[in-house]
Amino acid sequence: MQEDLDGAGVLESQLGHDQQPKPLWQGKAMRVAVVAGPDPGHSFPAIALCQRFLAAGDAPTLLTGVEWIDTARAVGVDAVELLGLDATEDDDDLDDGAKLHRRAARMAVLNAPQLQAMTLDLVVSDVITACGGMAAELLGIPWVELNPHPLYRPSKGLPPLGSGLAPGTGIRGRLRDATMRALTARSWRAGLRQRSEARVGIGLPASDPGPLRRLIATLPALEVPRPDWPAEAIVVGPLHFEPTEQVLPIPPGSGPVVMVAPSTATTGTRGMAETALDALGSLGARVVVSRLNGSDLTVPPWAVVGLGRQDALLAEADLAICGGGHGMVAKSLLAGVPLVVVPGGGDQWEIANRVARQGSGRLVRPLTGEALAEAAGEVLATPSYRDAARRAAAGAAGVADPVRVCHEALVSAR
Repeated sequence: MQEDLDGAGVLESQLGHDQQPKPLWQGKAMRVAVVAGPDPGHSFPAIALCQRFLAAGDAPTLLTGVEWIDTARAVGVDAVELLGLDATEDDDDLDDGAKLHRRAARMAVLNAPQLQAMTLDLVVSDVITACGGMAAELLGIPWVELNPHPLYRPSKGLPPLGSGLAPGTGIRGRLRDATMRALTARSWRAGLRQRSEARVGIGLPASDPGPLRRLIATLPALEVPRPDWPAEAIVVGPLHFEPTEQVLPIPPGSGPVVMVAPSTATTGTRGMAETALDALGSLGARVVVSRLNGSDLTVPPWAVVGLGRQDALLAEADLAICGGGHGMVAKSLLAGVPLVVVPGGGDQWEIANRVARQGSGRLVRPLTGEALAEAAGEVLATPSYRDAARRAAAGAAGVADPVRVCHEALVSAR
């Protein structure tokens, strides 16, 4: 089990994907639309994928929120507004199924005309921005799903995702997992019914045929082996995009460099930056707080706060403290940097527990200054955490190329 989590065992044993070079789609540039909502955890991987398509000679267009259109265009990615992101009176945001499926159906109809005008070969739709896949179906265009995190579909061999639990072992462990799956299955079935109703409402068949491929943009170390891995799901490695070229300075001194990256998600733990600045001074650390919204904190002389390239900071860091969002966790592990994870809601609890089980970091919850300082001190003083992070980084050598996967999917579809 540990070998599967640390390296490419998940890929080799469950995916078996041929990574030999393949020709481009029919020998010409592929015209592809990449659809993702404005949350940085989804829009940034979409921009990164567009950059990969461009590097391969393809012609991508990004559809996302208006706040990231200029950012995408600044790095050479054609970008247009994803229509319908604002809620209407008919949207029920208190119902996650309605928010995901009914709004997706409405947005699919709104965006279909501009997608049709692009004369596309392929649509890539973010997993929670489901309108892209629905619009592609309406237009008869092949489509691929982008998961900017591990595969979160239910499995008959795993506890419910989001529980943070490792798969149960023995009779009691398997019974625990089966009981938990039964308790959550009703919600899953309700979501499928809502999706079917939304599809029928815009003229699609009730049964969802699904995408040609699911791009699982994570590290093998963050995946969990399952007996029912979908044949169409391919691990392609994390997709990271830096929204700035600015590089934050490292505070002077000789203490360990600690990068703090508060969550960008609305479900993230609040007050992490403030707590870190209060707690880490006792460690003699040099702290850099990386935030999209810049600095409005009181900053001690041994700290820097602002917007800067996180890859550059991680190249210097001895430790990363973050909220458990997949993007920051995967970015840290790719750099071989161990973690202290302070998870909020959503999938952050699941990711944080996977990090802890893999051995590359500590989980802190609830957040207190004392707990954060103790966890940071232990990770900095214990080489096994960095060793585990480096093993996780090494596993990236076995992932597939997402652009090649898309080209091969089109070949197989025709």
